Amino acid sequence: MQTNPTPLYTSLVAVGDSFTEGMSDRMSDGSYRGWADLLAARMAARTPDFRYANLAVRGKLIGQIVDEQVPVAASMGADVITLVGGLNDTLRPKCDMGLVRGLLTEAVERLAPSCKQLVLMRSPGRQGPVLDRFRPRMEELFECVDGLAAKHGALVVDLYGAPSLGDPRLWDVDRLHLTAEGHRRVAEAVWQRLGHPAEDAEWQTPMPATAPPGWIDRRVADVRFTREYLLPWIGRRLTGRSSGDGLPPKRPDLLPYEGPAA
Repeated sequence: MQTNPTPLYTSLVAVGDSFTEGMSDRMSDGSYRGWADLLAARMAARTPDFRYANLAVRGKLIGQIVDEQVPVAASMGADVITLVGGLNDTLRPKCDMGLVRGLLTEAVERLAPSCKQLVLMRSPGRQGPVLDRFRPRMEELFECVDGLAAKHGALVVDLYGAPSLGDPRLWDVDRLHLTAEGHRRVAEAVWQRLGHPAEDAEWQTPMPATAPPGWIDRRVADVRFTREYLLPWIGRRLTGRSSGDGLPPKRPDLLPYEGPAA
C-alpha cells in the first residue's frame, strides 16, 4: 500500500502575538524560544537551507497584526505561514467580535494566496475561571477560524480541544502563557498537522495525575499572580498600553534558521 510522501517545505513565517513569540518558554539568555522556533528547528533539520521568520510581538491585537505583520508575511513568499491572532481581543473587557471576525477574515484572505500552506489554530485554553468567563468569545473566534480554513484551504491545529493543554501545570505562573513543555507539545501538534510523522504520538495525552497543591500554596500563588501579573495587566488595559509597545518582531527577516534543536 502506498503512503503519501512527507511534504517538503523550505520556509516558514510565523505571525501573531505572545503565543507565537514564545512566552513563557524562556532560555538561559533571557530570550524566548517557543513552539514556532521548535517547529522551525525540526523543519530545518530535514531541509537544507531552510528559512524562517517570526514576526510575532507580544500583546498585539488582531488589527495590529493585520496592519503590521500580514503585509510583510504576504510579501515573503514562504511555503508555510502560521497565523494565530484575535485571542488578545477576546480577553479585553470591551470586544467587538464582529470587528475581530472581519479582521481575521482580511488576514486569511491576504495570506492564503501568498503561501503554499496557511496554518491556523484553535488556541489552547487553561482550565479555570478566566477561561470560563471568556469561553463564548473564544469559541466564536474558533468557529470563524474553522470557516475560514474550509473556505481557503488552510489547516487548523486544534489545541483548544487537546486535553493535555488545559492542564494548569503546562501554564506559566502568569496563567496566560505555556511552559516549555506546553510549547513542545504545540510544536508537535503543528508538525503532525503539516503531514510529518509523529515524534510524540501522545502529545494530547494529559500528564500523570499528581496531588493538588494545598490551600496555603494556592493562596500564595494567587497573591503572587495578582501582584505580578493581574494588576499590571489591568493597568495596561486602563491606560491603553501593551506589553509589546516598542518591541520589534522576533525574527523580522526570512533567513536560514540556526538555533536550538527541538
